[in-house]
Amino acid sequence: MTYFKKPVGRATDGRVVVDFLAQALGLPFLSPYLQSIGSNFSHGANFATLASTVLLPNTSVFVSGISPFSLAIQFNQMNEFRELVFELGTQDTLPSKHIFGKALYTLDIGQNDFTSNLAAIGIEGVKQYLPQVANQIAWTIKELYNIEGRTFMVFNLAPIGCYPAFLTQLPHNNSDLDEYGCMISYNNAVVDYNNLLKETLQQIQSELQNASVIYVDTHSVKLQLYQHPQDYGLKHGTKACCGSGGGAYNYNPQVFCGNNKNIKGINVTANACGDPQNYVSWDGIHATDAANKIIANAILNGSHFDPPFPLSHLCNLKPIG
Repeated sequence: MTYFKKPVGRATDGRVVVDFLAQALGLPFLSPYLQSIGSNFSHGANFATLASTVLLPNTSVFVSGISPFSLAIQFNQMNEFRELVFELGTQDTLPSKHIFGKALYTLDIGQNDFTSNLAAIGIEGVKQYLPQVANQIAWTIKELYNIEGRTFMVFNLAPIGCYPAFLTQLPHNNSDLDEYGCMISYNNAVVDYNNLLKETLQQIQSELQNASVIYVDTHSVKLQLYQHPQDYGLKHGTKACCGSGGGAYNYNPQVFCGNNKNIKGINVTANACGDPQNYVSWDGIHATDAANKIIANAILNGSHFDPPFPLSHLCNLKPIG
């Protein structure tokens, strides 16, 4: 509703962060690898899917909604894509075979590993397999390195304790809420994982010659957005724009954004608000176009990279609209 004015396979009212990054680099939006018609991969490709995980899912998309396209599958698709580029040679919709060593590889994944079993097994249960998550990301970077990848940006996890969906669904006491209405224990657990991820990336950076493995701290930006939306020209932090039920969170786990359902004889519809530009949260989990733009600008200014990376010096960045 905000940018494309039609459904475009994004869980937001407009653009996602990688769209804004493409705009800043002066590139068209990335085509999804799974889009069979109308794709142009000459400037890059997007292997991400909604609700994907780092670890292989032990459930079906029909049961849990978790995507079957886990990180290992996405890497296999990337590898297959590269092999086809080498095999098919120069084509209008494919990149040069020389691009793979010069490309920027971004990984923004892991939230679903963290949250999908959280209600069932709790924070301590989830913490048992988080080292596997960080290690799988590291393994993927090493595999990409082996096929010429040299520049990697890995986004850390968001403060899910501020998400309307989890504030509604996860067990907590009022004593676990901070002054901004976010769940302290869950946010602390995310910070623990982010520290683990950062250490893991520092370790593989030391192992990979001539590579840049950059930890991108989008967590701190998102935390500020949820806790101080007014500082960024927004109004609502922990309330979803597209949902149902009103109240503090406007989120009903039985009726996701855009859907309608008959609940106890009453037809309930999860509609979008009329002013998504005032919200951080689009649907209780994913961010709005307005919030994604703020997050992208924070990435582009380079202050959230560890180690520092001179993106603005290496690239002629354009202002994002």
